[in-house]
Amino acid sequence: MKKSDPLATTGLRPIDRRTDEKNVSAESVVDTDNSVGGKFLILVADDSADSVAMVSLFLQQQGYRVVSASNGEDAIAVATQTMPNLILMDISMPTLDGLGATRRIRDDETLRNIPVIAVTAFGTEGFQRAAYDVGVSGYLTKPIDLDRMNQLIARLLSPSNSGNLTSQR
Repeated sequence: MKKSDPLATTGLRPIDRRTDEKNVSAESVVDTDNSVGGKFLILVADDSADSVAMVSLFLQQQGYRVVSASNGEDAIAVATQTMPNLILMDISMPTLDGLGATRRIRDDETLRNIPVIAVTAFGTEGFQRAAYDVGVSGYLTKPIDLDRMNQLIARLLSPSNSGNLTSQR
């Protein structure tokens, strides 16, 4: 599988590693976007390029910054590298599925508090239970209702939320 830079096709500003740190201004480091989601970074993990494109475009239109991964292993690597505010995790992916990736995220001290929303075509109670058992914060079925997704993301990212909506199981 071809490795790609997770920041290459996102709304994140490129990092110029040649810049002398003492010459970097606050404006070039701090995101000055004042839109609703502008300060939040969301990782979209899905093996379907079409799903990633659709969800990413919608999130960017809402003002969120987006990075992506095409399998569970890459999702963990990208999350470790970028420390997103929230992860949209497809359940059925190659290499490592979304449940396994979420389990490993919950076991990682630096990632465990990042809200993970399971995104799947499987809407059965058994799949929902399995997802919540590994520590997801929310559950969406495909085809994704974009308005519902947006509301769930907003609730999970709100300052008053603990990052888990277990009461909505």
